[in-house]
Amino acid sequence: MIIEYTGRQFMVTEKYRAQAEAGLGRISRLVGGSASAHVILTVDKYRKIAEITLKNSGPEMVATCEAAEMMTALHDALAKVEQQAVRYRQKTNTTIRHPRVTLAKAVGEGDLPGAIAVNP
Repeated sequence: MIIEYTGRQFMVTEKYRAQAEAGLGRISRLVGGSASAHVILTVDKYRKIAEITLKNSGPEMVATCEAAEMMTALHDALAKVEQQAVRYRQKTNTTIRHPRVTLAKAVGEGDLPGAIAVNP
């Protein structure tokens, strides 16, 4: 996974990089290794803001968290992105394993009660 770091009025230290890489490592197993992430750490007066954007073949996942400490904000943002990745993974697995039954098949097989078969 490719990870980019941006610090706005903030120096991204090795401690924050290690926490972000550990969290994104868990997420990369869910979404696949071809994803890329952008971690933005911002300080605005007393607020510490962490924003994570994850791009992969599916939808783009974005999480923004604000806290008094940067480690807390980064941890919460990672948790939100991980929750989105789990939800996306469950959705794709359900779609693959349980495809929809088309109306033509259902009518032909008599699965729908009260359905009228139409001659083609």
